[in-house]
Amino acid sequence: MEPDPTFNGTTEFDLCYHLSTYAFSESSLVCVLVYVFLGSVCLVTVFGNLLVIFSIIYFKQLHTPTNYLILSLAVADLLIGVLVFPLSFVFNVTYCWYYEDLFCKIRGCFDVTLSTASILNLCCISIDRYHAGCESLTYRSKINNRVIVIMVLVSWGLAWLIGIGIITAGFNQGKCEENCFLDTLISTTLACIFSFYIPVIIMLCIYLKIFLVAQRQANSIQNQASHCNKSGAAVSKMERKATKILATVMGVFLLCWTPYFLYLIFQPLTHSATPIAVIETLNWLALSNSMLNPFIYAFFYSWFRSAFRMIISGKIFRRDFANTRLF
Repeated sequence: MEPDPTFNGTTEFDLCYHLSTYAFSESSLVCVLVYVFLGSVCLVTVFGNLLVIFSIIYFKQLHTPTNYLILSLAVADLLIGVLVFPLSFVFNVTYCWYYEDLFCKIRGCFDVTLSTASILNLCCISIDRYHAGCESLTYRSKINNRVIVIMVLVSWGLAWLIGIGIITAGFNQGKCEENCFLDTLISTTLACIFSFYIPVIIMLCIYLKIFLVAQRQANSIQNQASHCNKSGAAVSKMERKATKILATVMGVFLLCWTPYFLYLIFQPLTHSATPIAVIETLNWLALSNSMLNPFIYAFFYSWFRSAFRMIISGKIFRRDFANTRLF
């Protein structure tokens, strides 16, 4: 066995421990507040996605192709809350690890794979919403359970290929091992393209198309009902609600993910080290999208809110409500 690396008689493990203790003691109150906040984000993420998963599985009314995609998204976000958040939390607490390479590779693999799965599931949901809103007459024939299964399998398969491929190439948080700058740049660029930029372009095009079609349909209905002010007001309200939902979906997604992926693209070109605090802040901002997804994709719909109320109140434990009509 090779001797442990030392620094003036102090092992690397001891040095790491003392540095972490010193960093914590210097601003213990700030650290406690940060850890409480990060822990709360983790708990809300797990709880919110568990509600979505249980609701879709339990209530038969929610057994639809669209909700199966939301179920897949909730599973990815739940795993981020269960696996990625705790590993990131521990990394933030300790700042350095004795077995840093192994820890960072495990953390990076889960981070990249599950984040990519979440983004690709969001992309699949946008495709489903396009067919439901713009091709409603052929929706049931085009989007069935078999197609949904294929979409889910492709999303998770691509996510694992991207995650394992990036870790195999030695990419971790924008840093390069053994001076492999070109390999890091290529792997980072490919990761950003397939994990973020392509899905974002697809979602932006789809949601723009949905918005334009919905606006055109609403204007057509409004013109036909122009003699009735009440009908025109109702259509205008429907149009505003559709616009609000689409703007919220894309706005929150881009707000959470864009800063992190911009950093991944430009950081290797700067040839300078980025402070860990900045990297971790961007990483947590991106991962927080997994906490917000249940609110965006579930709380907008009244039947999910009804399901959540029944679960939280404990009504489903008193008798069988699986066939209950949700409103």
